[in-house]
Amino acid sequence: MHPIFVSAGKTQAVPILFVTGKTLAEVTKNLDERECVFVRAAGFEAKAGRHLLVPGPDGKLAGVLFGLENSDDPQKDFFRPGQLAGLLPPGTYRFANAPHNPRLAALAFALGTYQFARYRKTEARQLRLVVPAGVDGEDLSRIVEAVTLCRDLTNTPSNDMGPADLEAAARKLAKQHGAKIQVTSGKALAKSFPLVNAVGVGSARAPRLIDMAWGKPSGPRITLVGKGVCFDTGGLDIKPDNAMLNMKKDMGGAATALALAHMIMSRRLNVRLRVIIPAVENSISGTSFRPRDVYTSRKGISVEIGNTDAEGRLILADALTLADEDKPELIFDFATLTGAARVALGPDVPPFFTDDDALASELTRFGAAENDPVWRMPLWRPYESMLDSKVADLNNVATGGQGGAITAALFLRRFVSAQSWVHLDIFAWTPAAKPGRPEGAECQSARALYAMLCARYT
Repeated sequence: MHPIFVSAGKTQAVPILFVTGKTLAEVTKNLDERECVFVRAAGFEAKAGRHLLVPGPDGKLAGVLFGLENSDDPQKDFFRPGQLAGLLPPGTYRFANAPHNPRLAALAFALGTYQFARYRKTEARQLRLVVPAGVDGEDLSRIVEAVTLCRDLTNTPSNDMGPADLEAAARKLAKQHGAKIQVTSGKALAKSFPLVNAVGVGSARAPRLIDMAWGKPSGPRITLVGKGVCFDTGGLDIKPDNAMLNMKKDMGGAATALALAHMIMSRRLNVRLRVIIPAVENSISGTSFRPRDVYTSRKGISVEIGNTDAEGRLILADALTLADEDKPELIFDFATLTGAARVALGPDVPPFFTDDDALASELTRFGAAENDPVWRMPLWRPYESMLDSKVADLNNVATGGQGGAITAALFLRRFVSAQSWVHLDIFAWTPAAKPGRPEGAECQSARALYAMLCARYT
């Protein structure tokens, strides 16, 4: 198990008592008289996020009270217990009574301890949690490992996370799980994946396409495609400085695909898994691709470049074509693709697009159950005409500037024939810290998909 989790009975643990405005009196009546006096004297109110450290007669910590939303509150946060990671002193803890969802509470507790410590010394949070009864600690551990992997890769600045570094991370994961990996670069990339090459050729750090495979060839074929733009200047259509600031996270789709792959392989699901990552840096130089250039994609569709800052859909087009050639049962792509998605749904709820109604319903349900929300948006066919070009089959940007998340998804759809394809337009970032979700990189949608795939293929 992950070091933060311990099995029941292995060590003495401080009890955490979860209370709400409705349950405070009932829960605290089980405390001894001295502790009840202390709680009253402290003026503790059972509001969401409030906590109280209750001392024992020897001065040591005897217990913790922590406030949750009432169970009937439609806005209750199942990750609220993740707030404890920043409040508690070092030690081992256990849930003395059940929070709203013990499994998600334990997961949030662990995820809340995350720190990105590559470049500065930080004091590790010496917290341990007894795995709640009935919760699979091994499965929680692989999820925590995967989310940590995604956060670490995405938080790493681009000077240390270029295409070669992303390849190294994929190779490390492949070695860990005994997966096969193949990387295409140079002249072979230009020939086989012309759009990936066009976007990345302006950088001194060479573009490449990473292709990882795992599992029995006879298993159901599941393919993950992750956008790996290690930094996005916008190209010759350069971004303003404020829009470029967080572009190290533009490979968040690739990090998410690797995180989900880790969960799948660690669980040894009965699938034949493939992970495809086009890894590039969208830079400015004499060899950068230009507005109004035209390239013929791997699929044979010619694409006019209306804007060099719409590079993600270009590299995904070639990668999705490759994925589709294998005729998998399911294709999922993850991409920090459009600002329009954030305008529509904000930073916490990634939109997804698919033609498969049953799959959409299933994914939405598992997203809600895992506190990893996603929201379906339409592949609205009448908008396809916005992508028309006078000189090529397609333009990479739509006319008019509206419906940007939809038109980007419609562009990608031209390169996929599979019915069961899902495009997820993720943000991969938490702008302000929330319980269980520190400020910075975030692994969005992978937990929902993992739960769905476990239900199908375990």
